[in-house]
Amino acid sequence: MHTINQQNNSELTLKIKQWGEDLGFQQVGIADTDLHEAEQRLQQWLKKDFHADMDYMHKHGLKRSRPDLLVAETISIISVRMDYLPETAEQINQVLDSPTSAFISRYALGRDYHKIMRNRLQKLANKIEADYGQFGYRAFVDSAPVLEKAIAEKAGLGWIGKHSNVINRKAGSWFFLGEIYTTIPLVTDKASSSHCGNCVACIDICPTQAIVAPYQVDARLCISYLTIELNGAIPEHLRSSIGNRIYGCDDCQLICPWNRFARLSTEKDYSPRHNLNNSQLTELFNWTENEFLKKMEGSAIRRIGYIRWLRNIAVALGNSQPSEQAIHALLQKQYHDSEIVKEHVAWALTQLHA
Repeated sequence: MHTINQQNNSELTLKIKQWGEDLGFQQVGIADTDLHEAEQRLQQWLKKDFHADMDYMHKHGLKRSRPDLLVAETISIISVRMDYLPETAEQINQVLDSPTSAFISRYALGRDYHKIMRNRLQKLANKIEADYGQFGYRAFVDSAPVLEKAIAEKAGLGWIGKHSNVINRKAGSWFFLGEIYTTIPLVTDKASSSHCGNCVACIDICPTQAIVAPYQVDARLCISYLTIELNGAIPEHLRSSIGNRIYGCDDCQLICPWNRFARLSTEKDYSPRHNLNNSQLTELFNWTENEFLKKMEGSAIRRIGYIRWLRNIAVALGNSQPSEQAIHALLQKQYHDSEIVKEHVAWALTQLHA
């Protein structure tokens, strides 16, 4: 049995925060398991069908909002954040403003964050176990029914902004989140309060108006959903609004005034690979499936598969400037085996010829 008293818990909590920072996390906070308010917001969001066909958002019942149903006897949650911004806003906007360039959400330019974060969380758990002794825990990085943003807010890492991302007053919102559910009664942090005020910049900038109200994102309209999660055809009426975004969208973060405090990541694993931060659409569209699989090895992008990759780029080419290069690239795939690819290529060619 462990000796549990307030002093020991306070000391261990401070150690955990220091160990976390030593391992490369920019902040570590502690939350309790009461997510009642977040549960109500989630249920309302689901009732409006804002989750589109992401069935995993409701198939686990209340496990997402009641941590002890997911991991029995969970008492405290260690919440961490890790910066990932690989380049400046000016550099990012240059790519967005170039119709022939491919824009990829900045979180996905480097190595897959899931593995990096989970590895660090495991090391943190090992340090706790070496100091405290055996304890019940489970680490998560966007990999299970976990309300990571609500937990981060309760742990003092930041508040959930009107665009539904977590914002930190000193660091903006360009960071990943991870959690350790634990049976240790740690000292919890004060929850963050909102500092969005009357600002609606993220709502106004959204290319598809997916932020239908403050703090409410309709995934059916969101470019990140359309280019990453959606399995079939992208609704035709939304294609022109996607612009040159072939994987995700960062507009709501780019416009957020709090991101003037964001710092560039020092993690080499989050640095862009294969020049993905500044590639031409035609170059990526010409990749064979083998090239895609090889170059996307160890990347979060690999998960969407080659067909969705081509689908997304075809839409972006349709939104680009008419050129021999773009039309030639599309014509090479107008008889592709995939009906999805053929449909989006045909649409793109119609757009360019128009």
